[in-house]
Amino acid sequence: MRQHVGQWFCAALWLVPLLGLCGWVGAAALPSFGARETAGALCSAAASALRTARSGSAPLREARVGPVDTLPGMPPVPDPSNVYSAVAAGLFSPAVNGTPSRIYVPNLRSNDVYVIDPQRLAVIDRFKVGASPQHIVPSWDLQTLWVANNGTRRRYGSLTPIDPKTGRPGEAIPVDDPYNLYFTPDGHSAIVVAERRKRLDFRDPHTMALQQSIPAPGCSGINHADFSIDGRYAIFTCEFRGGGLVKIDLVDHKVLGYLRLGKRGMPQDIRISPDGTTFYVADMHADGVYLVDGDSFTQTDFIPTGVGTHGLYPSRDASKLYVANRGSNKIHGPPHGRGSIAVIDFATRKVEKSLPIPGGGSPDMGNVNADGRQLWLSGRFDNAVYDIDTVTGAVKSIPVGQEPHGLTVWPQPGRYSLGHTGNMR
Repeated sequence: MRQHVGQWFCAALWLVPLLGLCGWVGAAALPSFGARETAGALCSAAASALRTARSGSAPLREARVGPVDTLPGMPPVPDPSNVYSAVAAGLFSPAVNGTPSRIYVPNLRSNDVYVIDPQRLAVIDRFKVGASPQHIVPSWDLQTLWVANNGTRRRYGSLTPIDPKTGRPGEAIPVDDPYNLYFTPDGHSAIVVAERRKRLDFRDPHTMALQQSIPAPGCSGINHADFSIDGRYAIFTCEFRGGGLVKIDLVDHKVLGYLRLGKRGMPQDIRISPDGTTFYVADMHADGVYLVDGDSFTQTDFIPTGVGTHGLYPSRDASKLYVANRGSNKIHGPPHGRGSIAVIDFATRKVEKSLPIPGGGSPDMGNVNADGRQLWLSGRFDNAVYDIDTVTGAVKSIPVGQEPHGLTVWPQPGRYSLGHTGNMR
């Protein structure tokens, strides 16, 4: 007993002042990664040591019981041990009744959307949208699919609404630089990710009227996000200038801090683990997935997955994470690259198998279908869409427009959408 007390006392002697330094650095609201990097390293070391000292904290988090104290107005978390419990196969919201099953594909360079019937494996419609459509995003209330046309470095970005029951587009709404689109967990705001502006624009989720902007000057290429289990914060990836992450407070709407990852890289998609403790971060240059503890905002591990790691999609039963490896470390890669799908087991945090694209390819972004038996991904550099059997790994390819990107599968199970290509809860 005396030995344990002595160990805790010694740890406290250096942890308390070190954590005090971390708090002072955080209060300064650093605008970039470069400033006070030494202090940041010390903060990471302190947090790591604290987790070691509190060796019982991890099992306690895994055994979380009772209701989650959520962001006010957010729907309750049905199962605190599985944030994806409400998006299992067959759990459709009444809001999607009467919606036909379709794959909506935004083609970045041909400025159009292709609509695929997954039963016939055929393109059944196509229509023009704004310049450079990046992602097709289900709204929080599941009533609209938004095409994020970010305007190719010009000032006429827009959001095109699609009625998923008819499959037809409506009139576009002018919006500055909408690279991506998310929704606050309470449904109060749409979050337009203004990538080039290093900014998040909170807007009315229906009219897209501006409510508030949050600058994130230390996040070059802010683009993809996921949300904590309680909805009180989100973590966004920073693609450029070496890459990293930014943590956003969704209660007080402010930047909580930035995090550099282990290697100089190019982070892309990000998804939370079923137990709500760990964020998986795809990195296109590091060729793998970083694991980040969301609450302490520290990197905990790295899993190699394949060349050009890009998109992340949980299986319907929340046991696996499908990782799309684009086959190239370049923003504009060649066709028929070393594209593949890695399958990570959430329980072991190991790659259990890897599925290559026959003949080469460039799997990018998409989602699993409603029953989880198919993984639909855009073939970014091959002007195609891939239909991948999640059991056998068999791949079917459908030609589409020029440079398909963030396609969505619709409808999907779930109560509400947090955005992107269907981050459902």
